[in-house]
Order: sequence, then C-alpha cells, then structure tokens
Amino acid sequence: MNTQHCIEVCNKLLRGERSAVEAYTKAIMTFEKEYAVPNSLLAIRDDHKVAVSMLTENVRSMGGAPSTDTGAWGAFTSFVQGTADLLGGKSAVASLRAGETAGKMDYEAAMEDEEVMSSCKEMIRNELLPTTERHIGALETLTA
Repeated sequence: MNTQHCIEVCNKLLRGERSAVEAYTKAIMTFEKEYAVPNSLLAIRDDHKVAVSMLTENVRSMGGAPSTDTGAWGAFTSFVQGTADLLGGKSAVASLRAGETAGKMDYEAAMEDEEVMSSCKEMIRNELLPTTERHIGALETLTA
C-alpha cells in the first residue's frame, strides 16, 4: 500500500469535513435569524467535528500532516451561505444535502481506491460513510 497516497486521500476527506463544519455553522446562523434551529443541524455539525478529529488522527497515525484548510470545499461553504441568505432556510438545507451527497461520493471513491489502506477503508465503511448516509436522510426530512 502507498501510505503517501492514503494520506492524500484522507486529507482530501478531511478538507471536506472541515468545510462541512463551516457550512453547517453558517447555515445554523442563517436559521437563527428566521427560525428555530433544527436540532438535527446541530447534531450533524457535531458529527462532522467528530469526523474531523477521526481523520486528523488517522493522517497523523500514518505519519502525515493533517490538512488545516477547506481547500476547494471552501467554495461550497460560500455557496451555501449565499443561497441561504438569498433564498432562506429550505434552500440552505437543500444545499447541505447536496454537500452530503458529494461527501458520500468521496467516501465511496476512497473505498474503491486500491491504494487506500484497509484500516482507512474500515474507518470509512464503519464510521464515516454510515454517518453521512444518516445525514442525507435527516436533511431529506427537513426539506419534505
């Protein structure tokens, strides 16, 4: 297995999780202006914080330096905030759901990557991917 490649993949996932924390924080602030903040948004943000910790530790355990920025995912965070400001909470939730779906695809791609270490795939399969799938379901109920 190529440890450096696995570190790069996990750092990409880490940037996505950091961006998700930012996106949920901004969406929650938008909801606070107009509505009561759904508890599910707070819980999902907390789940993303846990994922950041897990991926950070995983990168360190492989001898890598964990990414500290959001990378390309930062643009998504800005999009969510802009959408929420213009169109309100329902649009923000729909944007968050789109972000979760993109995150799910990133996790699935990592699972299919033959150079990603089995220990990383186990964490994705057992922890990160199921949590992301729960988030998608929770967000779907908020937009229904």
